[in-house]
Amino acid sequence: MKQLALDAADIRILSALQRHGQLSKARLAEICSLSATPCWARLSRLKAAGYIRGYHADIALAQLADFAQVIVTVSLSRHRKIDFDRFEAFINSRDEIIDCIATGGGVDYIMKVITPTLSAFQDLMEEFHAEDLGIDRYMTHFATRQVKSALPSIAKLASANVKNRQAGPIGPVGGQ
Repeated sequence: MKQLALDAADIRILSALQRHGQLSKARLAEICSLSATPCWARLSRLKAAGYIRGYHADIALAQLADFAQVIVTVSLSRHRKIDFDRFEAFINSRDEIIDCIATGGGVDYIMKVITPTLSAFQDLMEEFHAEDLGIDRYMTHFATRQVKSALPSIAKLASANVKNRQAGPIGPVGGQ
């Protein structure tokens, strides 16, 4: 997919969708201060370029059921591509692991795990060991309450990107 040069109107559209989810053509245009047809054309272009991966509902899980939320840091014993691939394939096969990022500097992965009970979490950790995923060590951190959960500010990220491109390369220019 081709990277588009985004302008302020594109950023307003993406921000509105991030905040409100899927909107009618008229409501999206109103929020973004655009007329409906150009707004919809921009939205179609943003979708085609891969900027919008989907629309989701923010479900209040605590109202649905009790659950255990655990943050797990994992360090692998070996750092070959095949080791990372095997570990990541296992992670992607498990619904309980809702978020996983690869990191550098101390640990290899940080995961957010949600299970119906702590014993279900322990069963999952036993599967980690049974699968021989090459785990050197892991640490668990049990979440007691959600303090903040937010999405990044698209406008701030985009404006920082524009400033970085305008600043140019770091260091002397023109042989100075």
